[in-house]
Formats: sequence, C-alpha cells, structure tokens
Amino acid sequence: MNLLNNTNTLLAFVRSVETGSFSAAARALGLTPSSVSKAITRLEAELRSKLFRRSTRYLEPTEEGLALFERVAPLLRGLEDATDSMRTDGDARGLLRVSMPGEIGRLLLEPLTTGFLEAHPGLKLDLSLSDRHVDVIREGYDVAFRIGHPADSDLTARPIATLDMILVASPALLSRHGAPAAVEELRAMPMLRYLFDGRTAAITFADGTSVQPNGRVGLDTGAALRASALAGVGVAHLTRCSVQGDLDRGKLVQVLPSQRLPGLPLQSIHAFGRMLPARVRLLTDFVAAEIRKILNT
Repeated sequence: MNLLNNTNTLLAFVRSVETGSFSAAARALGLTPSSVSKAITRLEAELRSKLFRRSTRYLEPTEEGLALFERVAPLLRGLEDATDSMRTDGDARGLLRVSMPGEIGRLLLEPLTTGFLEAHPGLKLDLSLSDRHVDVIREGYDVAFRIGHPADSDLTARPIATLDMILVASPALLSRHGAPAAVEELRAMPMLRYLFDGRTAAITFADGTSVQPNGRVGLDTGAALRASALAGVGVAHLTRCSVQGDLDRGKLVQVLPSQRLPGLPLQSIHAFGRMLPARVRLLTDFVAAEIRKILNT
C-alpha cells in the first residue's frame, strides 16, 4: 500500500486515535461515522494489521495501531503546519491543542472562547487545564503554557510574563492560629503542600530562606490550593493574579507581606522551532496580551 496516496484515510485514522471514537473523528473531519469506520477497515485490510480494539463502549488502538500513529501523526501535523506557517492573510485554520495551568486557564477561558475564537472562525480549540507538565511532542500538543523554568531544552520557549507569587490564607484560619510575623511562625502553621511530580515543592523567599510545607493536605493543582485556602484548610503559595479577586473581596488575606517571594516566569513552549504555525503564533500573542491586561488591573 502506498501511504502517500492515502492521506485522507491516514487522517481519519489519526483523528480516531486522538479523539477515541469514530464519531468524534468524523465530526472533526466533517464526515460521517460510517465513512470513517470504512476507511479504517480498508486501511487494516491493506496493512493486514488490526489497528483498533473495538467494542460498543470503547475504541482503543492496538500495539500496531499505536506504532503506526506515532510514525504517521507527526508527518500529517507537519504538512498541516507547513501550510499554516505560510499563511499571509493573518488567519489560521484547523485544530489547536493547548495545555495550560488550571488557574491561568480559569482567568483566560472567557476571552479565549469568545474573543479569540470569534476573531478566528477557522480554528477549533482543545484546551487541557492542568498543572501537569505534558510531553508536548509525544502527546501531540501544539503549545503548552507553563509557570516556572521549562526543563525541555529541545523545545522553543517564549517568555510571556513574570507572575508575582504570594502566600495567602482565609481570615478564619488566621483568627484560629494568628497571623505569623516571621518565617519561623509560618512553619508552625498548617500549610497546604503543593505536589509536583508527587513531591512537595519547597517555598523559597527572595532572601534565600526556604520553608518545606508539612501540612496534612497535599494538592497537585493551583485551583485545588486556592479552593482549600478559601475553605480555611491552610496557607497556600499561589500566583497573585489567581487570587487577586479573593484578596479584593476579603476572602483571602496575604500572609507575611514583608517577606518578598521571587516571581515565576510564565512561558509558552512548542516544538516547531522557527516554522511556527500561524495558529500557535496568534494564540500566543493573544495570551500575552490578555495576561498583560490581568496583571495591570
């Protein structure tokens, strides 16, 4: 079988793996589920390999299907991206897969789903809101936004902003335990543990003093830390922009305001190098502009 002459069939296969169903793949491609299913059946017959395990409840790629996907998907994305990167009309089309920290996503969700998508009707947006550092290449993301310094040295990073960090607690918690006046007093308070890769992240102040939170509750997202801080469970270390509204309404109070915390960079990372697709460039520019608005309010 000459795969180069069957790009439409391969595209149906790739979308079926990515979406987990023939129906979802058909919607993404503007086809009928039966046409996608028949295309996959023809592909399996030509390759003489079973590419999916099917049941009425799930669709799962076989080992052979995954092997084909890992080889074909980057090639098809490359063709799409090459076309996208050459656009000069200022617009972009296709599916944009994005990973973003949950609390940043919460702040940007409305402008992304209204302003950005309305300005670019040819785009679809798949947005994963999680603090987990996704594997951009292997998991097929166009771009990921991360707080902190990326460890993926083979990816291209663009600084978006520097986010101020803050320690916060609810008024109820501070009334029970008192407001700490020094770092030593902070260590005696219930502190929420931020879990990154299963390990508790330390809190380091600008003067180099470090605190290892040892509270009873550990959480792996900023959204969960904020919710727990609001519930009075413990002191949380968060980006200021994610809790500024809570501070303004008096639902949270800054802890140890005299002890400065170093800011953390918000960066976009991608694997396109210099051939950046228009859809990624447009989104990154939009996010940068929206973040500036949030930080300046």
